[in-house]
Amino acid sequence: MARVRAISEADPDSVRSDGPAPNSWLSEIAPYVGGAGRLNGAERVLKLSANENPMGPSPRATDAYRRAGDSLGAYPDGSASALRGAIASVHGIDPDRIVCGAGSDELIALLCQAYLAPGDEAVHSEFGFAMYRISTLAAGGRPVVAPETALTADVDALLAAVTPRTRLMFLANPNNPTGSYLPESEIRRLIAALPSRVLLVLDGAYAEYMREPDFIDGLKLVEDTDRLVCTRTFSKIHGLAALRLGWCYAPSRVVDTLNRVRGPFNVSAPAIAAGEAAIRDVDYAEACAIQNEVWREWLANELRRAGIETPRSWGNFLLPFFGQSGPTSASAADAFLRANGVIVRRMDSYGLPGHLRITVGASSDNVAVARALSEFMSEAELGKSLPGGASARP
Repeated sequence: MARVRAISEADPDSVRSDGPAPNSWLSEIAPYVGGAGRLNGAERVLKLSANENPMGPSPRATDAYRRAGDSLGAYPDGSASALRGAIASVHGIDPDRIVCGAGSDELIALLCQAYLAPGDEAVHSEFGFAMYRISTLAAGGRPVVAPETALTADVDALLAAVTPRTRLMFLANPNNPTGSYLPESEIRRLIAALPSRVLLVLDGAYAEYMREPDFIDGLKLVEDTDRLVCTRTFSKIHGLAALRLGWCYAPSRVVDTLNRVRGPFNVSAPAIAAGEAAIRDVDYAEACAIQNEVWREWLANELRRAGIETPRSWGNFLLPFFGQSGPTSASAADAFLRANGVIVRRMDSYGLPGHLRITVGASSDNVAVARALSEFMSEAELGKSLPGGASARP
């Protein structure tokens, strides 16, 4: 006790009441906030805020998950070899170039940890996934934003953002939250023009929803270059968001690096089992993609019919534009939907305050949100014609 007192008296800063200080750059991070799922006072809500698959996982994946419950006392296979083998078989790629993670979020964070030193830069498009910025800052790097054109990533702007400090570039294709995509020709042009020191991370979280002939998921391109990584997730088309499961396909040297920095058992055994069953059920994934495409186009047309500007999307969501002010603003539309038990995603944190992101849900959910927004627009128009712009509601 005397020894502790002596140290404290000699150096008052040696004992701090507020504990060790974290890295200073972490204060720049605004914590990621997921899509809300509850409303105060509401017993039932329509959650269309998180781009979840309304059909849920394949029944085969659910069965595999339940069977895994019989072995919860044992550590999982640290290399997820069965899952990597299934992914490789379905996609026709090399299992030794696959790394699995606790969602593609973890793999994005690991890439930043492995390739960014403090002060190094990572480029992403203007309306790219929020985790690119967060993971870059967490590693001590500096996020650099490249402007988009008409809510679409711009290859020339991405390349212009590259400096001698650039080490990573993140590009989601198709992109969340805009729903836009770049064709194969632009992806190839970007890869060819990037300096050899820059690793391009092509995020394909929504790639399984694509049906356009000029789209490329990038997996085969990984085998032609040493500076491309493709990430994928089981949270969207495969409906396994609760299990936090993702994977990436990468050059051998990147795989070796990721396996050095990831946790030894970063993917749970139930997730491995469910993921293997899900990836092999290609017919179910195709059914989910078709369901999404049919209802995405139906919902987009209904919103346009109601007078809401709705850009085309290639994901499992829409990004309608309402504006930032007035009776039909995004905030007013969001408040109206919440009053009717519907939760969508505000886009203020993405720099898109006039937009709402709406997940394409089950058929009944889509009908409900279309009717609600049609009523919202009708009431807003009627309110404009009333004295003083009063609400049409009593």
